[in-house]
Amino acid sequence: MAGLKPKFEQTSGHKLDIFFGTTPNLIKEATSGKPFDVGIVPVEMMRDAAARSHFAAGPTVDIAHVGLGVTVRTGAPKPNISTPETFKAALLKAESVASIPESATGYSIAKVFDRLGITEQMKAKMKAQPTPAQVVAVVAKGDAELALFLMNVLTVPGLDVVGPFPADLQQDVVFTAAVGAGTKEAAAAKALVDYLKTPEAISVIKGKGMTPG
Repeated sequence: MAGLKPKFEQTSGHKLDIFFGTTPNLIKEATSGKPFDVGIVPVEMMRDAAARSHFAAGPTVDIAHVGLGVTVRTGAPKPNISTPETFKAALLKAESVASIPESATGYSIAKVFDRLGITEQMKAKMKAQPTPAQVVAVVAKGDAELALFLMNVLTVPGLDVVGPFPADLQQDVVFTAAVGAGTKEAAAAKALVDYLKTPEAISVIKGKGMTPG
């Protein structure tokens, strides 16, 4: 959105005031009574009945999806995560793992731990972080050995991406858009959603390691 904001503002004449947050924070914001015009949120948020009631009725519009990945500090050894078995071994060997448990991504990672049968073992290893930026920072500083998060977030200086989760375990996070039920700027909100489906926006989305739609 940081890359798309100036492009949209220039072409549309509308100004964007963006609130970023994890899924629980977004649910809290949507249900707080504060006005908002449009949401571009993890699809899990739309499964919360209270949050969904604050968006216009009807289908939402999927904007992008991205899978989960693993990263280490730049220059650190990369574990083998090519199969579920080697991935499980790498997680159990790691001394510490950074992520955001209370988020759509965290819920997806918890499902993977459950499938691998390592939920209890991983509890002591997890270093919960409040924001994606902090997930990146603690690994870059060497305060955590691995980071588990969305691939687009992990592709930054200071980190070496080990790779995506094995295909059998991959959990895509889908970001979907909907107009706020109480918006007074419905046309502008729809213009943003439409813009996010344009070739220009799709190029930016792909460049950030995400898959459009």
